[in-house]
Amino acid sequence: MLNPPQIVVDTSVFISALLSQQGAAYRLLTLIGRGLFDVNLSISLFAEYEAVAKRMLDQMPLSEQNLEDILDHLCAVANRRSVFFLWRPFLPDPGDDMVLELAVAARVQYIVTYNKRDFRGSEQFGFQVVTPKEFLDQIGLLQ
Repeated sequence: MLNPPQIVVDTSVFISALLSQQGAAYRLLTLIGRGLFDVNLSISLFAEYEAVAKRMLDQMPLSEQNLEDILDHLCAVANRRSVFFLWRPFLPDPGDDMVLELAVAARVQYIVTYNKRDFRGSEQFGFQVVTPKEFLDQIGLLQ
């Protein structure tokens, strides 16, 4: 069997999936941990997921316990990576550099984001920057 694609999910996609049960971001989130692709996570990216999600919890159709369960599941199934080198500043938004650094450290094939423009130039590291819809389409899981 081929190795599953390695991805990093940008915070924009994670939050979008929590805000609505419609669309590609939500579908991507529901497929995490099923062996179809591997999600890579660093402490700093997880902390950002958690901080932004908790700040926006009143806009989500979730309880705080639901959110904790989703975060726990993500931690349990993701490849947890340490980042030992920094490429900063590389991208226009310094907040995106930690996503880039994780992608490089994990040797992923994809960064999945709704902010492709923010990652312009990062393709030189050998991965594609795609939306959730584009990623699901590329791996044959778009419905």
